Amino acid sequence: MASANLMSPTPSTATPTWSNFEKKMEEHKPSKMDINYLVMDYLVMNGYPSAANKFAAEANIPQRHDSDMVQERVEIRNAIYSGNIQSAIEKLNELNPQLLDDKPELHFSLLRLQLIELIRNCITTPNADITPALDFATSQLAPRAPTAPQFIKELEETMSLLIFSPENLSAPLNELLDPAMRKTVAAKVNEAILQRQGSVSEARLRALVKLRVWSEKMARNSKKDIPDKLDIGFDNDATNGNETNGSVGQDDVVMQERGDLDSMVH
Repeated sequence: MASANLMSPTPSTATPTWSNFEKKMEEHKPSKMDINYLVMDYLVMNGYPSAANKFAAEANIPQRHDSDMVQERVEIRNAIYSGNIQSAIEKLNELNPQLLDDKPELHFSLLRLQLIELIRNCITTPNADITPALDFATSQLAPRAPTAPQFIKELEETMSLLIFSPENLSAPLNELLDPAMRKTVAAKVNEAILQRQGSVSEARLRALVKLRVWSEKMARNSKKDIPDKLDIGFDNDATNGNETNGSVGQDDVVMQERGDLDSMVH
């Protein structure tokens, strides 16, 4: 078994179980059209309307999304990515005045991120006045903190950024200043908006990948006879020389890494 080609076993080395596995994999291989719709759904759900429009045109599939609704999510996401949390909150309230009232954890996360941005300005600007950060924490977060133990812990951690010098911050405190924090909160906001609009909160492609990883883990834990390495199953586009998926995928990487400079949003 060790010397066999795992993905293309020869008749002399493949066991009946292995052959059945390969046959089932081939029978359930997603079509190119299925993959295109999954990619389209991912772009729309994650707020990349221009990329979705470009992909739809090049892949010759119909557009089934409201561009205005997607653009509203894009503007909120980009405001968070750029650190303009107050603008994001205002846009979110315009879109749905009740959303933050109904989701206190999300509201606290946004306010906490706004406090982090104020503190970031304090610790990166020489002789900066910390009063705005203290006033904001006192007026906006302190009254909400007692409503949940987690809020108190998060507020205390955030205020610690003002106590220690940047070079002496622990790893958990450094993570608060990492731009990834903005992306985490933006993702939560995006999910909340989608839920309120009656949509699923996660792109089908992401959900399928999670399900596939879980299924493989369960199979291995159960000692099932499966290959040491399983391809995700979306490789037929790459082998077919389809450049459309590759180009949009690269743009998607750029947009994820440079959300505040997203050239494909406009």
